[in-house]
Formats: sequence, structure tokens, C-alpha cells
Amino acid sequence: MALKKGEQFTLFELETPESATRSDEVSEPDQPSLFDVDDTACLETGSRVAEHPQTDDIVTPPDERSNEVETEPIQASERGATEPATLPPAGEAADGHAVIVTASGTYTPSGHTLTGPVNSIEKLDKLIRWATLTPLGAPAQIWIVGIEACEMLGWIIDPGSEDDVDDMEILRTRAAEELTAILHATLTPMLTAGWELRGEPGHVLHLSRTTGNFTSMVDIFVEPYVWTYWNKDFGWGNRVGDMGILGSPTAGTYLPDDALPAAQELGRRLAWCAQHLGVLPGPTPARTGAAIVDKIKRDRTRSGKGIVVTAGGPVPPLDGEPRGDLEPAVGWTRIPDLEELSDATQLVSIDQRAAYLASAGMLEFGYGKPRHLRGEDALDAARQSKTPFGLWRVTLPPGDMLALPPALPLPHPHMLADQPAQTWITTVSLDALQTSIADGGIGAELDDLDITEAWVYPEQGRALDKWAKILREARKVAVDTGDTAMKRFIGACYKGYIGRMVNPDMWTAKQMQHHHQPLWRAAIIAHCRWRGRRVAMRIARETGRWPLRTVTDSWVYPLPPGIDIADDSDALGKMTLEKSAPLTEDITVMLTDARDTHEINLALKAAFTDEDEGNI
Repeated sequence: MALKKGEQFTLFELETPESATRSDEVSEPDQPSLFDVDDTACLETGSRVAEHPQTDDIVTPPDERSNEVETEPIQASERGATEPATLPPAGEAADGHAVIVTASGTYTPSGHTLTGPVNSIEKLDKLIRWATLTPLGAPAQIWIVGIEACEMLGWIIDPGSEDDVDDMEILRTRAAEELTAILHATLTPMLTAGWELRGEPGHVLHLSRTTGNFTSMVDIFVEPYVWTYWNKDFGWGNRVGDMGILGSPTAGTYLPDDALPAAQELGRRLAWCAQHLGVLPGPTPARTGAAIVDKIKRDRTRSGKGIVVTAGGPVPPLDGEPRGDLEPAVGWTRIPDLEELSDATQLVSIDQRAAYLASAGMLEFGYGKPRHLRGEDALDAARQSKTPFGLWRVTLPPGDMLALPPALPLPHPHMLADQPAQTWITTVSLDALQTSIADGGIGAELDDLDITEAWVYPEQGRALDKWAKILREARKVAVDTGDTAMKRFIGACYKGYIGRMVNPDMWTAKQMQHHHQPLWRAAIIAHCRWRGRRVAMRIARETGRWPLRTVTDSWVYPLPPGIDIADDSDALGKMTLEKSAPLTEDITVMLTDARDTHEINLALKAAFTDEDEGNI
């Protein structure tokens, strides 16, 4: 059965859907694509279909339906996402890999119409088998967009209202349980047809189907219920946080409310990911970051060129392992002197541009089975011209014994002011501590650090260089085109992936265990922390100004007029202006009257009333 691209067909009369000709094998569409639909003419999906088709065999084209209700044009502020008209249209890079299902019909990500509504589980099964989608760094994807499309499949839950609960987490948990139950109750036709569920069904259904020696996999994303899933990638605080490729309602980058504009924008984002990242988006940003790593790994394995890491790198058994992170991010505040505020007119926050991504691309990481060294052997390893990647047990001298600037935090979070501190540090910190105070270190000699033990890796190299390059170039495209949604998504991908390196529970599947790299994450954090301190020392030399606060990779300064402390370069890792606020009389009083650092933090929070998340 030959189809023209975009042509609708009687999908559910097909006898052998596996052999049907795919829509991407033919030419121009006979009818308008999804993206030809003017946004102002898109109708509210719930009112668009007065009646579901009464026959299982014929799918009525949307433009032939009656009883449609006109709606007001959708304004940009209502969409929540960047105005699609200002962004490049969707390409075809995700076509053949993903399909979008709405109550009006099904579409390719580029916007070409495939079929009419999918109003039963049996039809969903036939659509998937007919479409013969192929994976792209992740299993093929079916996106169910809009609550009306869910209703057609019987996927309706009623967990209650957020007005009836004190904590949204209660509502989320209840909704997630109801969703899993309703999916189990409705998926019988697909399971009978040979599909198997991988894991519990929820906002994503992971399905696989084996025919002979071939296993096909597809992920069904239920867009209206993505909010029922939570992990640290998404965030939660009595509000819905960032939901991966779908964006963030609180940041104004979520999909539009109406189904067709939402499908259009989702299709654009899917195509953008396929084009610029080479993969479909994963269920979470962290999984998307992992998919890019795995695609590079497969390419390097085939070519025999480049670093291929095949095993995880758990933290070795450490004597005296520190609590919490091996290399904590810095969080520090001080009380200013009155003279620092006398000529200041503004509070300025600077932030390393895409700090973690910059460090990930330039650092050499260790892999393989580490060697355990003690005493002189550990010290000899540290004395090599190029310090091997690893962990080192050192004694940090008391901060008060060093000529360190009092208006900066101590050079390492495990360092104490009044006594020595024995701890484990990464090679990045070992190198950093040996640099001069002016360059962010303490000017230590190796003998000063009393190295007693080490775990050293036999292989090392820039294992994440190509990964960082792909994300860096994609981020630049998003910045250059003003694509806020995709810029935020890229930030969530690298932050999420690097953040999840520490957690083995994220990577329990055998083929995913190489993503468990807590020492890589520790090295990245240490590198960002050292770079920030080095910049703070340079700013002090050039301007005489010192920060009041630093959190992770951002620094807050009180400044007089005419002083610009941000970097001119647009390179990643450079300090960029994150936000600024006038130093009003009220804020000045709060700062001068502050009795402790907690009150300083309250004053700074009051000054920066816009809750920016920083330069991602």
C-alpha cells in the first residue's frame, strides 16, 4: 500500500501492518501538514471532536469533521514556550523515529499527517507496528499529547485537586499509582498481541516485542501525566519543575495548553534533538546525556578510534572516607565591612557559563581497575610529571596558618581554619592546591600535604570531550536562535547526567553501568570550584573587590558604578553576568545590621527578587 507523505489512510483495515510502506519513503504531502495549520485556527482539542468515529475501520480526516468550536488566538504568554514563529521550523531528523498522537490524529515530528484519531489500544498497537519506527540513541517513541488523546485510550485518572492536599507530593504519588493501575488494566490487547512491559508502566511505557531473533522496542510517552513522575532531574517544591524535553511551567517553557500547538512545538523539539544531539530525548535529561555518551561509545567501538569506557568506576574502599561528596561544591557567605558598602551602588552576581560542561570537556578522567598505593609509592605517583587520575589521602594544613585572603572561603571545603584535616581529594584538587595563592591554591609542596595513600587509575584521557563538544555546539545553536526551551534542556542534560554519575541506582542495567562514575563527577566539581576561586583572586587584584557570597559556581559582589567584573569572552567556563540589583537603602541597612551570615543571605535574597536559576 503506497502512501504519499502526509496522506491519511484507513490504518485499521490493514491486514499486515509490518509490510506497509512507511510515510518517509514517498514524496510531498497531499494535504496540509501540522505545521501548515495556523496557530490562530487551532481548536481546543476537547471541543474539536464532538463524537468519536463510530466505525473501527474508517478514520475521518480532521478537516472534514463538524461541530468544531472556535477559540481565541493563542498568545505567546499563554503558550509558555518561546513563540514558535520566531524559531526555525521543525526538520525531519526525527521522522521515522517518533510519532505524535493527538485526539485529532497522528503526525510525524516534522508535522506531516499520518492518520486520524487513535481511539483504542488495538489501534495504538496497529499504528506502532505499521509505523516500523527505528531507534535513534534511544528506543523509538510514541508521544500521546493532550488529555483528550488519553481519554480515547481509556487513560483517565482522578487523583483529586491540589487544593485538597497540603503537599503536592501526596497528589503526585496518588496520581502515579492510579496511572500505573489504569495502564495495567487497559494494556491487555497489546500484551496479547505479543508486547511485553519493561518495568512498571507510568508516564513512560517501555514496551518490547520479539519476533524470531529480532526484538523491537518502543517507548510511549504520556505527555499529560509526565508530572506524575519525579526525580532530581525534574525538581519539586509544591510545584511542577523542569520536565525534560517538555520544558518547565514555572520557567515559561512548557508546551502550549492546546493539543495541536503543543504537538507542533513538541515535534520541533524532537527534531531539534535528533538533528543537534543525534539522539531522541530520553525520559529524563540525565538519560538524554547518557544516550549521547552511548552513541559516541558505539561509534568509537565500530571505528576503533577514541576512548571507550565499558565499566563503571565506583569509589574504591577508602579508609576515612568523607561524609557526603568527595569534592563538595562550595557554599559560603561572609559579613561585609562597612567601607565595602560605602561606595557600592549595586549587587552583581557572576556565574561560570555552563561550568560543568566546560570542565567535562577539558578534563582527563581515569578508567580501568585502580591500583592501591601506600606510603612512598603513593608519594612517588604524585611526583610524576603528569599526575595520574585518582584519589589521594592528604592532610590539609590549617587555613589560619596560611596567608590566605580572609574575604574568600578556604581553598578546599574539607579544610579547617584552626587544625589540620586529613581527607581524600581528587587529582584536580591535588594539582590546584599546589598552585600559588594568587592562582587559587595554597602554594603547597607535596611534602606539605603528607600523602599517605592513593588509588591511581591505569588509563586516563578526555573521555567526555566529544560528548561535551556535541552539547556545547547544540547549546550555541539554542543561544544564537533565542531558543530558551532548548537551551534550558541542554543545561538540564549535562547537569543531570553529571549529577547522576554518583548514583549507582540510576545505572543498574548491565549495559548502563559504565555511566556510574562518581570520581569523574568529583573531579568536575573540584575543577569548577578551583576555576571560580582563581577568577575571584584575579578580580581582587584588578579591582580590590571581594565577594560576599558564593554558591557552586556563582559569586555575588557589591560594586560601585563603572566596574565590570564579567569576562568579555563568550567561551564556556568564563564568568558571565548572571543578574544584578540596585543596592537600595533598605538592602544596605539589612547588610550592615546583619548579625550573622544567615541574615546576609536573607538580604541578598531580598535584593535579587527574580529567582533566576543562573547561567545554564
